[in-house]
Amino acid sequence: MKRSRLPAVTLVLVMVFFYLPIIILVVNSFNEHKYGSAWSGFTLEWYVHLWKDADIWHALRNSLLVASVSTVVSTVLGTVAAYALDRVHGKLQKFHNGLIYMPLVMPDLLMGMSLLLFFVAVGFKLGLASICVAHITFCISYVAMVVLARLQDFDFSMMEAAYDLGANSWTATTRVLLPALAPGIAAGALLAFTLSIDDFVITFFVAGPGSNTLPVVIYSMMKHSRFMPVINALSTLLLVVTFVAVGSSQLINNKKGTDLP
Repeated sequence: MKRSRLPAVTLVLVMVFFYLPIIILVVNSFNEHKYGSAWSGFTLEWYVHLWKDADIWHALRNSLLVASVSTVVSTVLGTVAAYALDRVHGKLQKFHNGLIYMPLVMPDLLMGMSLLLFFVAVGFKLGLASICVAHITFCISYVAMVVLARLQDFDFSMMEAAYDLGANSWTATTRVLLPALAPGIAAGALLAFTLSIDDFVITFFVAGPGSNTLPVVIYSMMKHSRFMPVINALSTLLLVVTFVAVGSSQLINNKKGTDLP
């Protein structure tokens, strides 16, 4: 019986649909033509303009600061939440589980609007602090899910063996549990960093004056065609960073086994 080519053709069409625009963007970042309508020759001029743009560098510093703070806090809280979900059971944990999953399924638009209304209601000043709180809110869920998957493969009899050998709770946790969870924690942290630095919708709602992050600045620049080549160059660099971060996250998360100290 002849095998159908439809699945292979469908796969190729889907891959072209997803990646052809990205390839065009990257190519145009090296295109001498200002509007990218035709290839005029290779140039690095747009990367030079990008290097000299103070507004972009200010926004990049804001993005890195927010992403770093959000990653650290959400990694700690997400890891603790994952441990609680795995080890403690009951009606309260079912509610806790629902809270963890909610940011994963809630539309970004709804979350951004609700956070904005909350900050205004409690009198919280919009700025980098409000962006950090907003990013931590949704990053915790992603970290918790990644670490929880790692916890489900962990053999807790190793902890009991450590207790039998005289280890206290702190020693067993730091010398047995955390090293085993380290790949999952690192993968969750990389995922949180990537999601935070790329977020636009939620940040757009909760950002205050002078606290715009890189995606918000890119959105503003896209309204003016003269900035498009610089945006192409910037987007290319962001793609490289994002692919490296996501790829590293996947490699770490798929790592099998951990050498215990």
